[in-house]
Amino acid sequence: MSVAKRPNPLFRNLNAKIAAMPMIATTLIVFLGCSIWTVVYSFTKSRGLPAEEFIGFAQYERLFRTSRWLMSMENIAIYGVLSLTISFIVGFVLAALIDQKIRFEDTFRTIYLYPFALSFIVTGIVWQWILNPSLGIQETVRSWGWENFTFDLIANRGTVLYALLIAGIWQGTGFVMVLMLAGIRGIDSEIWKAAKVDGIPTWKTYLFVVIPMMRGVMITTLVIVAAGIVKLYDLVVAMTQGGPGIASEVPAKYVYDFMFARANLGQALAASTVMLTTVLIILIPWIYLEYGKKKQAR
Repeated sequence: MSVAKRPNPLFRNLNAKIAAMPMIATTLIVFLGCSIWTVVYSFTKSRGLPAEEFIGFAQYERLFRTSRWLMSMENIAIYGVLSLTISFIVGFVLAALIDQKIRFEDTFRTIYLYPFALSFIVTGIVWQWILNPSLGIQETVRSWGWENFTFDLIANRGTVLYALLIAGIWQGTGFVMVLMLAGIRGIDSEIWKAAKVDGIPTWKTYLFVVIPMMRGVMITTLVIVAAGIVKLYDLVVAMTQGGPGIASEVPAKYVYDFMFARANLGQALAASTVMLTTVLIILIPWIYLEYGKKKQAR
């Protein structure tokens, strides 16, 4: 009796693997290749064009002695913590409210998500008008008779970061809400029925039952939002150009300015490598939590 040979795992779903090869090749060449190129040339004395004159960690030493870079790191850290915290809280509350089977749910969901469809440039310009002391809220209120009213977040070095935060949260919270709503809707209905039978208030069910069961959604949302925060650029350029002074400077703008405006490629690539490292610090734990534990559980 002949035993049929098992097909080689390498040839399973062969058509799908062949179809995916161009994408895999593009990813390896463009993303991985450019990332390696960035890291390598960050150790060189490159100016307007790449140069192979290696100078060790000199670019990094200069980077972390530059007040503009240190300010940009401080700004992105403050912006990131506040943006993540507020968008998660507001996004979850909005998702929980919409989950109550309210009327016109689709309309409200569209309204909340609409800002996310706009580019950061459009969002930045609109909020720059709104917060501009000579055009926006301050000028409007003063024209009504309150001549001493002051609302100059965008013109004040101490508050300009919060102006960016308002615009960023306005645009991104709807996206967080949609992800949270998908996570809530994925909870088994039997859990809700059991909570009602036990007389547990709805808010306690969300807080102590639903949120712990949404760990996967929470982590995925955190990674997506955090990766977007690290590369924040368009919003800053549209609203403040990094000002007043360098009060709203961010790492991505620092990289762009040194690469194109100052023609200092080595310094820009060093800053890019630090940003890449930050993204990897965010991604690697997520990959482990999502895939590493699943493999161990098998």
